[in-house]
Amino acid sequence: MGIFDSMMGNASELDTAKAEQEVAELLATSEQVEHAYKLIRDMMIFTNKRLILLDKQGVTGKKMEYHSLPYKSITHFSVETAGTFDLEAELKIWISGNAEPIQKTFNKQLNIYKVQSVLANYVCG
Repeated sequence: MGIFDSMMGNASELDTAKAEQEVAELLATSEQVEHAYKLIRDMMIFTNKRLILLDKQGVTGKKMEYHSLPYKSITHFSVETAGTFDLEAELKIWISGNAEPIQKTFNKQLNIYKVQSVLANYVCG
């Protein structure tokens, strides 16, 4: 991820072993990290059981919020691809009981179709 992407808040793919270290204490016995994306300090982690969103808060980033979303609670999602002049793609995820979606922004270098496919496999599969 380049410096410009970091400033713009765009996400990029992250090594699953690194992501698994980050959330090791949160994982269930048979749970494994299968895909991970980083958004500056925040992370979006797909495990074989749920989607985990990490939100580092404050100046130091020591305060963390871990948001666990079982795939069965995802009611629908949408993808907006990057265009010629719009360099960002967006993923929106709606959770049952919430009117507003969770939104994540990805840079053009990341294959948003892959992210959508990963989510579709868990939600629809």
